[in-house]
Amino acid sequence: MNIAIVGSGLGGLATAAKLIRKHKIDIYEKEALIGGRTLTLDGINENYKKTIARFEMANAFAYPSLDELYDITKGYKIDLGFHLIGGGKKGACVKALREINARIDFIGSRLGYIGEKIEYPMLSLRDKMRMLPRIMQLLFSRRSTIESMKKMSIEEAIEVYGRGKLKLILEIFPRLISTVNDLSKISTSETLFAQREMLGGSPVVYPVGGLKSISNAFAEYIKKNGGNIFIERKVKSVDIEDNKAIGIDGKNYDAVVLDMPVQKIFSVIKEKHFPARWVKKIKGLKATGSMVAYHALNRIDEKLMDKSFVFVEKNDGFDGNAIAGMIDFKMANPIAGLSPEKKYLIQSYAICSPEEAKNRKKWDELKEIINKNLEKLIHGYKKNLEWEIYNTIWHLDGVAKIIDNEKPSVKTLIKNLYLAGDSVNSKGVGINCAIDSANLIDGYI
Repeated sequence: MNIAIVGSGLGGLATAAKLIRKHKIDIYEKEALIGGRTLTLDGINENYKKTIARFEMANAFAYPSLDELYDITKGYKIDLGFHLIGGGKKGACVKALREINARIDFIGSRLGYIGEKIEYPMLSLRDKMRMLPRIMQLLFSRRSTIESMKKMSIEEAIEVYGRGKLKLILEIFPRLISTVNDLSKISTSETLFAQREMLGGSPVVYPVGGLKSISNAFAEYIKKNGGNIFIERKVKSVDIEDNKAIGIDGKNYDAVVLDMPVQKIFSVIKEKHFPARWVKKIKGLKATGSMVAYHALNRIDEKLMDKSFVFVEKNDGFDGNAIAGMIDFKMANPIAGLSPEKKYLIQSYAICSPEEAKNRKKWDELKEIINKNLEKLIHGYKKNLEWEIYNTIWHLDGVAKIIDNEKPSVKTLIKNLYLAGDSVNSKGVGINCAIDSANLIDGYI
């Protein structure tokens, strides 16, 4: 079969890598770079400013100004957004890279907690022993039992199961998994399925060389096996005949895969080809948002190297009356290769809704919450600060994993038309969700 893939995000690239063993693949990417949102850019420059503008992002703050950072950030590699990968060796990303024999090293860690005191790891052996019976009951329930919790919110789950440290776990991790602060909207079953992916080993990992090393590995494999990747090639329309996808822009294909936020598929395929109810549902699906920050320091405590820390702050002014987030030091490791010698890059994020990410009045609060928690980890960090940037993103994950926001299947109502990426109902979150969509599509084609 000849297959066209529209978009070169990790969902599209992973799908191509999976299908190219049996089919001929052409990938069409409208941008000059592959990888979708999982980009690693060389410092701050004019290209950086143009790129974030195209990905529904805005620069909220920078020190010094963005223009002044052009020279200062030479030698740094900066990801477009915050994308740690959950699940470690068990996650879809690492598994998919192993399948193509990609040689990528990952830096992994457990998770710490920033509260009244700093706890690393967040769960001590004593905590685990106390929580073990309840955690095992939840995580290893029958799939049918977990499915029955689909409409149970985490807020309700806390009332039933939330005792001691488990209450804190249920307040933090569902927010981080869904990138949504309002616990009344988050599905208990979705959280438990995602949490299973993070058991054992390192719950979160980051690739040496930045996120682009993952995209590049897939692209290299695709090209080596005869696939084509056409960059700066915007697809105008998917050709439909008798409720079947037959090609793109007049060129015939046996199947078409769309790797883009699902709400945007109508930019390449007319709404009339779908039932009106389905179109309304897809257009109404909500994305997620956040503020992402990068701090470059000239000194760092070696004890923090590679570690990740989570936090949750009560705040009545935000959706869910709280803000959760994470501060990560894996990029700071010289092995990661993202900073010049004796410089250390820290990445952080604070969750917010898409509407809050667009609200300039909220930006100061988000920034202060990130800085407050970083200060707890590195007292007086500003005296060692080289530069910092804060970007807001109002379409981070394609579709938020919440109760009334059900992600669509990879298989559409049109024959031979499929959806890839983190917008679909596949396993895991973020990068893992996007890459697992390739496994589902492979089951249909």
